Amino acid sequence: MIATPTRAPTRGMVMAAGLGTRMRHLTTVTAKPLLPVAGRSLLDRALDHLADAGVGTVVVNTHWQPERVRAVLAARSAPAIIESHEEVLLETGGGVVRALPHLGPDPFYVINGDAFWLDGATPTLARLARAFDPETTDAVLLVHRVSQLPSYEGRGDFALDPLGVVRRPKEREIVPYLYAGVQLASPALFAGAPEGKFSTNLMWTRAIEAGRLRAVVHDGVWLHLSTPEDLAEAEEVLRGRTSAFAYAR
Repeated sequence: MIATPTRAPTRGMVMAAGLGTRMRHLTTVTAKPLLPVAGRSLLDRALDHLADAGVGTVVVNTHWQPERVRAVLAARSAPAIIESHEEVLLETGGGVVRALPHLGPDPFYVINGDAFWLDGATPTLARLARAFDPETTDAVLLVHRVSQLPSYEGRGDFALDPLGVVRRPKEREIVPYLYAGVQLASPALFAGAPEGKFSTNLMWTRAIEAGRLRAVVHDGVWLHLSTPEDLAEAEEVLRGRTSAFAYAR
């Protein structure tokens, strides 16, 4: 039986420090999380999701265009923001480790600054929380079906068993799920992490080997935003979807 945390997560992190090189020319002057989709920045949308989930404190890491990111954060009333500025980029794993003193001892959300999703019948962050069993799990990832992304040309990131236990693809195997840029992680996931910059993939691999990495398949809209063409396609997909504007405030 899958247990739920004793209390809902109250802290989270948005990864907003990256250079967004594949999104150039747009990110030459604008940090990728500040790019608008359906009239609202990706950063604001991530923070909206966290606030709606009851998260009161969020760490946002910065590096590229930090002044512009700070201006967006200063305009918000919730959640409370703690900036973690990186003079040298620490990548996804190193960025979280730097922020751990602000994230507390309980599981916390981590959202990529370019993640865009619309909830299904149940809010996505609540689904991650319900799937998190602290006795058996170090992190729960949100994944999306590759088959629903016609422009995606990769081999996928993960396969899942019926209980949501994650494994990597075997050699030459095409797997059905792509990481959707959202996870609920325990500080234990990062125990013994290396110093400096490193990818969270390193920690995921260790959790997979221990059987402690789970995933939830997204049941709403998710958009792959890697290039300017992806952004233009996203606007086209969302045009006419009233749900796309559910987070306008």
